[in-house]
Amino acid sequence: MEELEKKGRERRRRARIQDTVLGIIGVAGIIATVMVAPNIFQALPHLMGREKFRLKFQAKTAVGRLLVKGYIRKNARGMLQITDSGQRHLALEQARNSKPAKRRRRWDKRYRLVMFDIPQERRNTRDRLRFLMREFGFLRLQDSVWVSPYDCEELVALIKAELRVGNDVLYAVVEQIGNEKRIKSHFGLS
Repeated sequence: MEELEKKGRERRRRARIQDTVLGIIGVAGIIATVMVAPNIFQALPHLMGREKFRLKFQAKTAVGRLLVKGYIRKNARGMLQITDSGQRHLALEQARNSKPAKRRRRWDKRYRLVMFDIPQERRNTRDRLRFLMREFGFLRLQDSVWVSPYDCEELVALIKAELRVGNDVLYAVVEQIGNEKRIKSHFGLS
């Protein structure tokens, strides 16, 4: 069990480094490869809150992983730039940090349902979608039906684009739903 926790922490740390590198490239737009090594590698410890670790190697590895994932690419002049896929991933990470479905806002007495029917062959995508629903603060009504009392249409569109699920995911706004007490209690609504 301890070994699994250690691997999980390592995986999360690598993801934070990758997201930081991606964010820096995204903010800067296009950065010459020559400039990437000294600037990003030196800035990461301050951005990540880490003092001592093998940052140069880890940041280079993060850039390599981002290239493999297709989040960044090198152009003809050897410069790194963020791709559309990288932009979507960055937007999703920003949304994850703001947790829009859990954020306290004025409730308009409507519920937002996210329903999906993703085939068994794409089980990993389906599981990832469920993970994201939980992560963004939705309440699970059934395995493939999730609810939020707050407007999250843009978030759902972003998730659909990132996971490439298109018509497999439906977004609905409803005024009444069965077992409202459970939903209201979960979100602290009156």
